[in-house]
This record gives sequence, C-alpha cells and structure tokens, in this order.
Amino acid sequence: MFKWFGKVNFTPSTKVSDFARPLRDGRLMGSRCKRCGATAFPPRADCHACLSGDFEFVEVSGKGTLVTYTKIVAAPTGFEDLAPYMIGVVELDEGVRMMVPLQNITVDSAKLGMRLRVCWQKLSDEITYPAFEPDV
Repeated sequence: MFKWFGKVNFTPSTKVSDFARPLRDGRLMGSRCKRCGATAFPPRADCHACLSGDFEFVEVSGKGTLVTYTKIVAAPTGFEDLAPYMIGVVELDEGVRMMVPLQNITVDSAKLGMRLRVCWQKLSDEITYPAFEPDV
C-alpha cells in the first residue's frame, strides 16, 4: 500500500493509511481528535491526549520553526545515495513537530528558530515526499 510513499515500505494496513494519499497532491495531513480537539502529526489512530479513536484528518500549514538539525554523513541502509544530507525537527505552526529532510540549508546557514516551509521532493514519478527549506 505504501510502496509509492518512499524508499521504505510501511505497514500495509492501518487506520491512518489515508494520510499518505494527499502527499501526492502536496498536502500535509494530520489528525484531530473529535473528542478533545488534540492535533497530531503524523496522524495517530488514537488520541495521545484522551486515547479516543474518533479522529478526522486535517491539513497542516507546512510552515514552522527549526528546533534542531544534524548533517547525516553515514546514511542508513537504503539512503546511502542521498548522503551527505541535512535533517531537522520542525515545529509546525499548529504546535506539532516532525522530522524532515532539509533542502537549501547547510550546517553554516542553519539557525535554530529559523522559519521554514514545506517543499516537495520528487524521487520518482510515484514518490514525492515533504522536505523543508528556508521561508524567505
């Protein structure tokens, strides 16, 4: 089911599998608990705040702030062809955090607290994934 999502094939069946489909259209989807309103990204099948399984998908802005970063030189299996590359943790404006590849950012240009925006990276005709770049 997730073969087109990235280099790694994820679990074939899950309550939140539909979150990956909008990625093809350049949309980041999170989940919002219908009981307490807590938002999660990536989507969670059960609320982290109240444990309810009643959720809806919501689009997140794709804008946020760099919380931390690192340069990967010795990449894990399957990602060797991408090394060296930068990854970071971005706190989205909605208050959730995600770990993402960083584009157009070097160790010298990265600054904690810098504003970032989603940019879409195409690995193939079937695989597009979110990365983040400076929001200038």
